[in-house]
Amino acid sequence: MSYTMIAEELVGSLGGKENIVSVAHCATRLRVMVADEEKIDKKRIEDTEKVKGAFFNSGQYQIIFGTGTVNRVFEAFENLDLSMSSKAEMKEVSAKQGTALQRAIRTFSDVFVPLIPALVATGLFMGLRGLVTRPEVLALFGLTPESISPNFILYTQILTDTAFIFLPAMVAWSASRVFGGTPLIGLVLGLMLVSPALPNAWAVGFGDAQPLLFFGFIPVVGYQGSVIPAFIAGFLSAKLERRIRAFMPEAFDLVMTPFLTLLVMSAVSLLAVGPLFHVVEVAMVDATKYLLDLPFGLSGLVIGFVWDLIVITGVHHVFNLLEIQLLANEGSNVFNALITGAISAQGAACLAVGMKTNSKKLKALCFPSTVSAFLGIIEPAIFGVNLRYYRPFVFALVGGALGGFTAQILGLAASGMAVTVIPGTLLYLDGQLMSYFLVHAVSCSVAFALTYTMGFSDKMLEEK
Repeated sequence: MSYTMIAEELVGSLGGKENIVSVAHCATRLRVMVADEEKIDKKRIEDTEKVKGAFFNSGQYQIIFGTGTVNRVFEAFENLDLSMSSKAEMKEVSAKQGTALQRAIRTFSDVFVPLIPALVATGLFMGLRGLVTRPEVLALFGLTPESISPNFILYTQILTDTAFIFLPAMVAWSASRVFGGTPLIGLVLGLMLVSPALPNAWAVGFGDAQPLLFFGFIPVVGYQGSVIPAFIAGFLSAKLERRIRAFMPEAFDLVMTPFLTLLVMSAVSLLAVGPLFHVVEVAMVDATKYLLDLPFGLSGLVIGFVWDLIVITGVHHVFNLLEIQLLANEGSNVFNALITGAISAQGAACLAVGMKTNSKKLKALCFPSTVSAFLGIIEPAIFGVNLRYYRPFVFALVGGALGGFTAQILGLAASGMAVTVIPGTLLYLDGQLMSYFLVHAVSCSVAFALTYTMGFSDKMLEEK
């Protein structure tokens, strides 16, 4: 079946063109917003070729294809020239679908997911810098840390620090875009929060600079690495811009709307939003650190066990905020280390099913899903295989828990975010690689052994 035929089949299964409000995609899933969920033929969709699972979440019907395949299916959808609803109609439908919590999660995802590629690249740069500046690596080329050119060190700092220095600008840009404002106005507002004219936040934190005091009691600093103040500023900026534009005469709109928006929001952001929500942000980070630092490996045990359950709900993108904060404030990301074993465990359990079954169709599903999981994308393994037979999924949770436990006991922490398992090795090149391999050896061996011995048999196929 061609990708065009798959797309046409899905259109019919989704209730026809008139029921499809919008179609988008992420790394593994086709995300379809529909007008009426009752019109969806869910069984027909799951039986469609190349579909590895489907579920309704956060107001979207999400169809899992896996990496690469989802891009081709989405292109086929675009070529069908569906008459999508207008942007205003899409927002109206989106606002009505899902609970308040689901809508909030979807909004957070819309803001933070577009930032991930830049932050992933920065994390990989951090890993590579840690590798090339290690004395034993330099010794291979007859060099020492003292012999490295200062200009080269400066260049590596540009690669690794820029995204986090200007993180508020990226967040404010994305928030303004999502909430209906002009993204460029949000970007400028975010840049104001990290203006060189303000005392650097990290310098203030280390005691090398003092905050500015407005009205004698409001401390004002730069907000390098901050997320929540920039998010709130972007949100308020978009709302204010739309209010101003509603009454502004068209002849003055181009000049006066951005002028008034930035004038008001720069003062509000620096004097109210920044100081207030920076305190909230610090409290959240401190609470998170407390949970991540629970003794005896308890944090890793719990987080490693529940992570795959969180992935099922689709709310795992919210944790991008946590990873960003850890990297911006601590310079490392222990959360990535605690969940990476949970991801490889799902791949190992899926591999065990593929090796044990005699079904050619199931084998053809298991092995690509295993590869995808070891590349950090676990939805095909979870929804396509493990969750369908229940026990492989549960045994993968056990493997993930022990992997997280091992990671915490070893003190493992990533230099970046958002990539795990094989691609994630680049985040642990600063002397932690053997510990990283050990974590995956534990999680994978436990999940594979339990699934192969007790988690699956072909009798389950007959029951299905």
